[in-house]
Amino acid sequence: MIISTNKKSYPDTIILILDQGEGRSTYEEKNNIVQVKDEKGKIVGYNFFKVSDFLDYDKLPNGQVKPEQKLLDILNDQLTKAGFDDKLELGKPTLVYGFVKTCEPHPDSDHLHVTTINVGDDEYQIVCGAPNIQQGQKVVVALPGTLMPNGQQIWPGELRGVKSSGMICSARELGLPHAPQKRGILVVPDTFKVGDEFEPTKCDELLACGQITL
Repeated sequence: MIISTNKKSYPDTIILILDQGEGRSTYEEKNNIVQVKDEKGKIVGYNFFKVSDFLDYDKLPNGQVKPEQKLLDILNDQLTKAGFDDKLELGKPTLVYGFVKTCEPHPDSDHLHVTTINVGDDEYQIVCGAPNIQQGQKVVVALPGTLMPNGQQIWPGELRGVKSSGMICSARELGLPHAPQKRGILVVPDTFKVGDEFEPTKCDELLACGQITL
């Protein structure tokens, strides 16, 4: 789930994305809420308008809004009042620490690797182009449904014919102030727990003092 605002272009609005969807979208509007479905009828998102009528919009950040149960309860109440049956549920964090379980050369590339990433309860196949990716590392993983600091949305896809469900992140992609200006994923210490949510301040402090390097 991606929740965001764009206070300059779309004031007093919350944009909520549940899925990437397929094909053309259809829209249904009720009581200042627009439900978005893909061509197969799957609900892929909602746009909430006149948000200040039911919450303190000024306190929301401009950009990504972290999903929290209190906010979802408010949005679910609005969905019910508008006559929508869907219920928004708080999921697991999507920007987490992962373990590189396997790392094999891509069958159709001289620089890509196909990895298996363990994030605790689940494993994901992710294609990675970083020169420093290796089996046995602990890394930061953006799972499907992540909104990156630069606005990029992460969804399942393919790279040169191989399915990839997520992205193994560099310090620059994570927007860390002390990110080195060179290619390579961020490798975190072995003490970091697989599946825990990424902590930007902690990682940046370790970068600044040289305890994390590429």
